[in-house]
Amino acid sequence: MIKFFRRIRQQLLTENKFSKYLLYAIGEIILVVIGILIALSINNWNENRKQKLNDIKFLSN
Repeated sequence: MIKFFRRIRQQLLTENKFSKYLLYAIGEIILVVIGILIALSINNWNENRKQKLNDIKFLSN
């Protein structure tokens, strides 16, 4: 997968298509940001779940 993206980048730069390369780079950055936001939301969901389990254990005792 990394080779695939590397080949696209090199091809766009060698063909002097800087505007298309810029769009590609922005798209790649957006994908990384979306991945980070998904990971953070999953982490927050898991932490909330753990906290609820601790609250239930505390209240049952």
